[in-house]
This record gives sequence, structure tokens and C-alpha cells, in this order.
Amino acid sequence: MPLQLEIVTPERLAYSDEVDEVVCPGVEGELGILPHHAPLLTQLGFGELRIRKGAEEERFAIAGGFLQVRPDRVVVMAENAELGAEIDLQRAQKAREEAERTLATDELEPADLARARAALQKALLRIRVAEHHRREGPRHRS
Repeated sequence: MPLQLEIVTPERLAYSDEVDEVVCPGVEGELGILPHHAPLLTQLGFGELRIRKGAEEERFAIAGGFLQVRPDRVVVMAENAELGAEIDLQRAQKAREEAERTLATDELEPADLARARAALQKALLRIRVAEHHRREGPRHRS
């Protein structure tokens, strides 16, 4: 019995389909959801969300939000969610370079330092998810 999964952001419905498994980046580590999982509401961290459907696996870059597991569905309410195939790798690499340049500046205010670190973390995550997609495509499991 598959899970009905919805991934929503403030801007759009990023994904909606039946899946076999969801692995989310929780704030305290990865969280795996299979059919018949107990009801749950938890905060999401920053990281990779993996979806397994049959022999295929898709990956999203997720930036915070909440996960709700209900008897009839799993809802991921993310601040940002990007499917690996949707990520512009060149743009992500440019964002990484800009964040690294900013961090190399000697006199950053604490708020600017925090923003630059967050931008670098987001860029690195987007690069990892995009490169995985380009290397493997939707992964087929045997």
C-alpha cells in the first residue's frame, strides 16, 4: 500500500503522487516514512529529501519546514523544495562562489556572516542534489 505524498512550498505544489518511501531531513537527523507509519508532526531541517517509488528514486533539496504524517497521506510543508532535475547547476555553483567570496571578507557583521553561511549551505545542497541527478538521473533500484 503506497503513501500519498505532497510536497508544498509557499509558492507551489512541488510534488504530488503515491510513493513507497520518503526519507526527510529532520532537525535531529534523517527520518524514514513507510506505509503504516504512526501519525507525526515534526520540524524539517535543511537537506536532501529522497522519494522511492517502485524502482525509482528522486531527490529534492529541502530548506526547512514541517513534515506531517497522517493516516491517509504524508505532507511536506517546506520553505523551499527543488527537484534535482529543476536545479540550475551553473547558478548554484555561482551562488557558492559568491558566498565563499563574502565569507573571505575580514570584517563581516554577525548578521551578514550568518546570511553568507546560510547561502553557502544552500548552494552546496543544491549542487549535491543537482549533480546526483545528472550523474544518476532518476535512480533505478534493483
